[in-house]
Amino acid sequence: MATKALTQQDFDEVVTSNDIVLVDFWADWCGPCKQFAPTFEASSEKHPDVVHAKVDTEAEQAIAAAANIRSIPTIMAFREGILVYNQAGALPPAALEDLLSQVKQLDMDDVRQQIAQARADQG
Repeated sequence: MATKALTQQDFDEVVTSNDIVLVDFWADWCGPCKQFAPTFEASSEKHPDVVHAKVDTEAEQAIAAAANIRSIPTIMAFREGILVYNQAGALPPAALEDLLSQVKQLDMDDVRQQIAQARADQG
């Protein structure tokens, strides 16, 4: 499955209507982003069950601002519409595989419970 370019119009829908969405925030002028692109593309071919999406931070500045992107590339992983991973920096292929494996194994009931507890603690 090829990567999907996300825009402000479809970002929320894609994230909330798919089980797992991996988002690569990048820009054309970013060397590390260009180096990471083949790794991300290869992962999309290996994991057709995961939506691999890209956000061009230059073209989609509103998404980048809303996502609080400070450095690129930044990788975000969403599971059932919940952000479960957010880190700047390109990942080597093995680390990206490990990330996907961990996201697939998450107990989302436990994640939702932790979120609810954190919100209750904030008060």
